[in-house]
This record gives sequence, C-alpha cells and structure tokens, in this order.
Amino acid sequence: QVHLVESGGGLVQPGGSLRLSCAASGSISSITAMGWYRQAPGKQRELVALSTGGFTHLADSVKGRFTISRDNAKNTVYLQMNSLKPEDTADYYCYARIRPPSLVENDYWGQGTQVTVSS
Repeated sequence: QVHLVESGGGLVQPGGSLRLSCAASGSISSITAMGWYRQAPGKQRELVALSTGGFTHLADSVKGRFTISRDNAKNTVYLQMNSLKPEDTADYYCYARIRPPSLVENDYWGQGTQVTVSS
C-alpha cells in the first residue's frame, strides 16, 4: 500500500507565495517520478511540474514563478509557488510513479490540496 500526503495549500493574496509538500509512504521500492498537477473549476487536470531522473519540467504558465524540488531520502516532493496569480487558483494534486516491492510501476495520486489566490 502506497500513500501520498499533501500539505501547504491555502488562501494567499496575488503576488504571494505558498509551498506545497507531498510525502510518499508505504511499500516503496523505487520512485521514478514525482510531480504536481492542478485542476481549476470547470477545467481539465493539467500538469504543473514534474521531476524525473534528475530532469524537471514546468508548465509554461508557471515558468519563472514555480520551482519543483525533491528530497529523495524523505520520498518528498515540494512545489514552491511565488508571484501567485488568481489564475493559479485550483486543487493541486501530488503525483508519483512508484514501484512497490516485487510489483510493476504504478501511478499514485494524493487527495488534493486547495490553493486560492484572491485579494
């Protein structure tokens, strides 16, 4: 059993910052990738940031404002969000591709954390 637990969402004014954290726990043999997706009301879920094999990918809409980082010893991924805009308002979901012991890789999702950017 694998669990992803997120924290760090909340309400922030435009121009402000938030830091999201996501810790993976349970039966983990290896983690191939960790990242963040978001889903705004009435919109499809979209990739925000992904870290895999030493490479990182950021959506064009967040480049220069968001940073993704990982602490592999803690199986944790972070999303530092600066210069937040109202259009960043969404539910943010942690994602991880994990291989449990003696099993194939699978995709796992956190429960989601709400980020609201509003004055």
